Amino acid sequence: MATLKLKKKPTGPATPGRAPVRGSGAGVKKRPTLAQAQTEREEREARYQEQLRLRYGDRPPASAKRRPEPEGLARPPRQERQDRPQRPLPPARPVNPNRQGGNTAFGKPNTAFGGPARPAHPHSAPKRPPMPRHREDDDEDEDFKVHTDTPGSMRLSKRMSELGIASRREADEWIPKGWVRVDGKVVTELGSRVLPGQLISIEAKARDAQALKVTVLLHKPIGYVSGQAEDGYEPASVLVTPQNQWREDRSGIRFLQSHHRGLAPAGRLDIDSTGLLVLTQDGRIAKQLIGEDSEIDKEYLVRVESVNGEPLSQENLALLNHGLELDGEPLKPAQVEWVNDDQLRFVLREGKKRQIRRMCEAVGLKVVGLKRVRIGRVMLGDLPPGAWRYLRGNERF
Repeated sequence: MATLKLKKKPTGPATPGRAPVRGSGAGVKKRPTLAQAQTEREEREARYQEQLRLRYGDRPPASAKRRPEPEGLARPPRQERQDRPQRPLPPARPVNPNRQGGNTAFGKPNTAFGGPARPAHPHSAPKRPPMPRHREDDDEDEDFKVHTDTPGSMRLSKRMSELGIASRREADEWIPKGWVRVDGKVVTELGSRVLPGQLISIEAKARDAQALKVTVLLHKPIGYVSGQAEDGYEPASVLVTPQNQWREDRSGIRFLQSHHRGLAPAGRLDIDSTGLLVLTQDGRIAKQLIGEDSEIDKEYLVRVESVNGEPLSQENLALLNHGLELDGEPLKPAQVEWVNDDQLRFVLREGKKRQIRRMCEAVGLKVVGLKRVRIGRVMLGDLPPGAWRYLRGNERF
C-alpha cells in the first residue's frame, strides 16, 4: 500500500520578492492645491520646452512636440453638469421595528444609523476631541505677504535690484511664482515692500533661470550702431551668428537661436568707433555696467590730431582729466595721458553721447580713431573685428 508524504510548510522569513505589507509609512499623500498643481504643470512644460531648445534649437522636429489634448476628452464645465437632470432617488426601504435599538443579542446597540446610544461607563475615560482636519486652503497661509507703508521701506523688486540679486523685471516675474522669500517666508504679491534689514533669498528655480542667460563680447567694427538700426546702419547684434563666433572661444557654451532673445547692449559705441561691446540677457550685468551708480571704468585708445597745428598744452591736458562740462553738467574725473605722439589713453566712469570726441573738441583736438579696449576687468584682447565670444563663467567685470 502506497503512502503519501506532505511537504512541510516553511516557517522562516517571508519569501523574497513578495510585496511588503502596508505599514504606517505608507500614509495618504497630501494632495496639492489647484494653484500648486497649475504651477507644477507650467514648470514641467517650461523645462520640456527648454530641453527641446537645448537639443534642437528653435526648430524642433514635429515628432518632439507634445500632441494637443483631444477636445472630446475635455472635462465639461461644472455648470453644465449641474444642469443635467438628476436621477430620481430609490424609494426608502421599510424599517424592521424589531431591529431598532441595535443588536441587543450581544448587548451593544447599533448607533451608526441613529439608534439609542449606549450609556457611558461611570469609570471610563473622557473622549478626546477630534483632531483638526487638514484643508487644502491651509497651504496658502504659508505665504507671507509683505505690503506695508512703513517709513524707510521700498519695493521688493527695487531692493533685489540694489542687492544685485536680479533685475526689477526678473524680480517681478519671480514673485508671483513663489520663487522669492523674505525672512524665510514666501512672497507672492507684486508691489510688496520690505525694510533694508530684511533677508531676501531666492529659490533654486530662479538661480537655474539666471544660469541659462548669456552675455556676448563683440569686437564692433566701424559702420555698425550699438542699439536699434538707424539711418540705414545695421545694429551690431546682427554679427552674433555661428559663423562669426571666435574659434578660440573657451566658454564651452553652444550657440542657440534663443540667445538672441532679449539680447541688449550694455553701453554704446558710435558708428565711427570700434572695440569692445557687451550684449547681455542678464539684467544684473546691464545694471552693473550702465546703471546710475555704476563704478565700472572703460578704457579707450584715441588717435588725435591738433586742429590749429599746436601741441596740446599741459593746462588743456589737465582739463581733460577734470574740469570740463557737457550739456551744462560737470563731468566726472577721468584719467587721460599720452601713449605716443598722436595717441591718448582715456579711462572713464561714465558714458555720455560722443563724450570723448566732444571733450577733445573742447581743447582743440580732432579724433581720428577711437577704440575701446577694456570694460572693468574684461579685456578686448585678441578678439578680431566682427568676431564675438561668450563671457566665461570665471570672468567678472
